[in-house]
Amino acid sequence: MSALTYTLVVNGSVYGTQSARNALLFAKALIAKGHKLVSVFFYQDGIHNSSRLVVPANDELDLTAEWQNLAKEYGVRLETCVAASLRRGVLGFDEATQHDRDVDNLAQGFELAGLGSLASAMLTQERVVQF
Repeated sequence: MSALTYTLVVNGSVYGTQSARNALLFAKALIAKGHKLVSVFFYQDGIHNSSRLVVPANDELDLTAEWQNLAKEYGVRLETCVAASLRRGVLGFDEATQHDRDVDNLAQGFELAGLGSLASAMLTQERVVQF
């Protein structure tokens, strides 16, 4: 079987559901099988995966750090829906400045993107899997 290109869409929050963790495990498995993970698009409550203010308990997996490590090691784009992020209080530096907020909290390695980026991935990747 030849290698396929993938984009994952994560709708589940960083904690509280298994969606984000399942997506991470799926991402690692498809890479291990030789496939190419091009991007992960965090949407709806999934955007909470991109907050640098999330602090898991000592005995819990740090999902934000795991996503960052995956992106760094395999060149995966971590895209966070800008509209969903603004509604839920996850802002990059530019958005914090634009909306007169004191701080930004978008974790390093994540970028804010519009739905056009997701639409493009759906047209160019061979597989798009939603969690």
